[in-house]
Amino acid sequence: MKTYIDCIPCFIRQTLEVARMVTQDQGIQEKIMREALQMAHDLDFADSPPGLAQKIHRRIRALTGKNDPYSPVKTKFNQFALDLYPEWKKRIKNSGDPFATALKVAIAGNIIDFGVNGALSRRDVLHSLDMVLDEQLDPLALESLRNAIRNASDILYLGDNAGEIVMDRMFIEQILPQNITYVVRGFPILNDATRDDAEESGLTELVEVIDNGSDAPGTILEDCSEEFKKRFENADIVIAKGQGNYETLNTAPRHVFFLLKAKCPVIARDIGCQQGDIVIVESNSAVYK
Repeated sequence: MKTYIDCIPCFIRQTLEVARMVTQDQGIQEKIMREALQMAHDLDFADSPPGLAQKIHRRIRALTGKNDPYSPVKTKFNQFALDLYPEWKKRIKNSGDPFATALKVAIAGNIIDFGVNGALSRRDVLHSLDMVLDEQLDPLALESLRNAIRNASDILYLGDNAGEIVMDRMFIEQILPQNITYVVRGFPILNDATRDDAEESGLTELVEVIDNGSDAPGTILEDCSEEFKKRFENADIVIAKGQGNYETLNTAPRHVFFLLKAKCPVIARDIGCQQGDIVIVESNSAVYK
């Protein structure tokens, strides 16, 4: 997906939030902001939004020496999601269709995105989970994904955020875990999940976990490791969580199932849904909500 003019204010807001998070030195904050503004000025709008975010966050790390400023937030929301796990595991089990319910829970978990909302609270997550139970998935979307999973022996599941990764676990437990490889980011970026988060969530005990070798908040294929690119090309199906993966892979040369919450108007407009919708986007096919 290309970058839209409307993305620029979001980049600047996000940069200011991180600058204030990592340092109290106003001189460094000012330098971060000036460099981010210059990068936005020089932006090639044909590039995906995660490409600019990657460049900005690399400079923030270089200027502050803080490799993972979101680490406390990630740990906090991993633990919060794990605290919710027993109750929601029971709700999924007792539902009429555990596969569909777990899928909706996994998509609802995509709200845990500090790139979009730096003030996200536990209450916001609980609200997203409670609301999703009343939403209906399009039966065509559900059956398309269910059949694809049923017929696949090699499923590549691209994760998104810490905390959300626990909701992914609930969905994965409804599938054959031995057929799934779960992918995390190669290096810390925003509150995106890395191997540490996969270990905290218990996913490493359930499925094979690899990283994509990249520090972008999405999946920029040319920036990923050769191992990941081979797995991406050869997997029977690819399931990709979140806006960042949609922004970077929606024109990828293969079939992908995107599972996300359309948290910003730009994404909603690009997909063709309403802001706030939980959606399944089957690349080169249709949008379901």
